[in-house]
Amino acid sequence: MKRAIGLATVLLSVSYSVGVGHAQTGQPGVEKLYILNCGEGVAGDISRWSPGVNEGKSMDFVDNCYLIKHAQGWFLWDTGVTDAVAAMPGGLAPADPKAVHWRRPKTLTAQLDELGVKAADLKGMAVSHTHPDHVGNVEMFPATMLYVQKAEYEWPAANNQPRFKPEHPVTKLEGDRDVFGDGSVTILSTPGHTPGHQSLLVKLPKTGAVILSGDAVHFKANWDNRGVPTMNVSKDETLASMQKISDTLTKEKAQLWINHDKAQRDGLKMSPAFYD
Repeated sequence: MKRAIGLATVLLSVSYSVGVGHAQTGQPGVEKLYILNCGEGVAGDISRWSPGVNEGKSMDFVDNCYLIKHAQGWFLWDTGVTDAVAAMPGGLAPADPKAVHWRRPKTLTAQLDELGVKAADLKGMAVSHTHPDHVGNVEMFPATMLYVQKAEYEWPAANNQPRFKPEHPVTKLEGDRDVFGDGSVTILSTPGHTPGHQSLLVKLPKTGAVILSGDAVHFKANWDNRGVPTMNVSKDETLASMQKISDTLTKEKAQLWINHDKAQRDGLKMSPAFYD
């Protein structure tokens, strides 16, 4: 009899624990993940991203944004090259010919319209870091809560200007953040490329776990060789962040989606198709 009571107590405890986990949201987590075309371009010399390798070699680059449909609302990761580039016949040429000459074949606005998503529908947004090809359209969503590392937010831009409008609502992070409180969307602090660079772990019900790299890594060879771009603010932090991503990939049995890698992106489904 005592054994039966003990077993019932254990079962009740397990049931209660599971119930508490679900009670955080009362709903399932991520439902869909869309990959948006947020820029295409050509890098003049990719050795700047992989020092000592590929000297003078050009490469096609892409720039992705990601729209996540969660039970609690929509979440946008990165905003890409500014939509204004779409109206430039020759694209946006860089001051440094070794950098990326960007074009904007599709605007972010048009792709959100196609999905019927309005700025007011966004529950939140985050950017991997504050380089122009990732924050180009942040102010399309002036009332949307922005999640960014405190170190990135406070990193002075040119002429000591702020990197975001002071009136834009912001949550300044100091490390990882479970965005919705259910473990389905987690911002990972991965500094090195910039002081407050971050990546995103997304757990999809069918596809499984995916890590969105931001610019913690730029293309597959860069990842395979652990190449640290010459413009990164810290080589040691970059390598530590790559190791953190590698450990997370193993732990979560996740895929790594490398933001600027055209060869990889060409094998992925683009919006309005989605991953679930």
